[in-house]
Amino acid sequence: MKVPHSSRITFALLLITLSSASGGKILVYPLDGSHWVNMKILIEELHLKGHDITVVRVSDSWYIEEMSPFYTSVTIPGTGIKDFFKMFVSQQLEMKIHSAQQGTPFWSRIWSSIHMELETLGQFSQFHKRMSEMIVEMFEDENLMQSFHDAKFDLVLTDPGIAGGTMLAHRLQLPLVFSARWTILGEAHFVIAPSPLSYIPFLPTELTDKMTFPQRIRNVISYIFMSYAGAYITEPHYKPIVRHYFGPDADYEWFFQEADIWLMRNDFIFEFPRPTMPNVVYMGGFQCKPSKPLPKDLEEFVQSSGEHGIIVMSLGTLVGKLPQDITEEIAAAFAQLPHKVLWRHTGQRPANLSNNTLLVNWLPQNDLLGHPKTRVFVAHGGTNGVQEAIYHGVPIVGLPIVFDQPDNLSRIRAKGGAKIVDIAVLNRDIFADALKEVIYNSSYRENMQRLSRLHRDQPIKPLDQAMFWIEYVIRHKGAPHLWTQSNKMSWFVYHSFDVIATLLAVVLLMTLTCILIVRFLWRKIFSGKKVKNE
Repeated sequence: MKVPHSSRITFALLLITLSSASGGKILVYPLDGSHWVNMKILIEELHLKGHDITVVRVSDSWYIEEMSPFYTSVTIPGTGIKDFFKMFVSQQLEMKIHSAQQGTPFWSRIWSSIHMELETLGQFSQFHKRMSEMIVEMFEDENLMQSFHDAKFDLVLTDPGIAGGTMLAHRLQLPLVFSARWTILGEAHFVIAPSPLSYIPFLPTELTDKMTFPQRIRNVISYIFMSYAGAYITEPHYKPIVRHYFGPDADYEWFFQEADIWLMRNDFIFEFPRPTMPNVVYMGGFQCKPSKPLPKDLEEFVQSSGEHGIIVMSLGTLVGKLPQDITEEIAAAFAQLPHKVLWRHTGQRPANLSNNTLLVNWLPQNDLLGHPKTRVFVAHGGTNGVQEAIYHGVPIVGLPIVFDQPDNLSRIRAKGGAKIVDIAVLNRDIFADALKEVIYNSSYRENMQRLSRLHRDQPIKPLDQAMFWIEYVIRHKGAPHLWTQSNKMSWFVYHSFDVIATLLAVVLLMTLTCILIVRFLWRKIFSGKKVKNE
């Protein structure tokens, strides 16, 4: 029986209405920049499932658009992160190159490293100061807060790399879901899960889960130093806010540890095996997807590479260009190879650029990595790029600069899929040799393809996994049954030092009692014998 066209339209509208009616209301407080790229994928998928999304953004957002078919935006006063992070990366690169210059005295290099660390701490302290001021302005805006209350949201979805969303969720008393790899307290696992430093490498160390004794010493010292450094740059700005708005007994660390679900942007193909928690859900590679056909001009360029294939180079959203002398060295290295090169570069064109290299302002990274002619990916080591390289099985030549990039690449290197080049000492020969090694040594590609097979072999796609748990929190109005009580314990109780001390005291008491009894009996017996003999 043929269904009338008007009936089909009515039926489709009914389905859309029912989908919207069953959907939840989600308040999203994202972190701008590359983190927004991840959050936007979650938002679009939630929208397709019929959820109503509201996104909090600042007036000069970098990537977060005010108008979108997928969400309604709420714009608050504040300063975006674009200028801060671009300046920060530029300064870090400059200091890194300066400290590695040939002929620099040893003590000068040590001082440069210390200066770089202090400069980093100061800059991030200022960043969190600005973020905390935005939280106060938001909480003091009675009309805004009332509108949030009136909207009756079902949960808050946020990136814990900033504190605003976490505190907003507690202010509104709403369930909280994280899209996480880092928090303002450090790497996400170290915040919520047991993390024995004997076999779990602290991220900035670039170590593996197989550590020698000296490496374990370094791991512990790095953890202690970074823990105190993290407290130095965050506590002065956020603790006063928490005490003012939530009471003197509130602890801002609890706010993070009491998130209902942690959607972790990695998995155990990338991560080393380690303890985890029941409310941690791994969605590593959720943004990855099969490649689509390239635009005609790019496809023609790729096909012109013949049997040699292509090299894809992109250093992410923060690094569109490098210092000109490094750019010239990279261009000279590419000129030594028979491969074609697609290079995302927004700076001055290198004078020695070869005909085999095409500069572009933007490139379809996922589609290029999935192309059969791609031989190697030159990358800075951001999480998104590393996960896409794993998904498509493409080996990496890494040029890490800041943040978690060195550690991300070191993990792929430990699994045999990457070669890392220190950008501070890079020259055309070093870079060309690294490219040749990765291209012509088949083990790099074989290892990455093995990781790709492992990553793809799972019963539920990572994005579907994320959607299920977000909707799970909506259905059950939170997931407190998955919380651990460890976050309310002091370190003394957490490590059972009180129990150990009590047990030791009992053993000591019993030992002393036994000794006293034996001494008493000894004296009684021998004293009796002495009297009898007399």
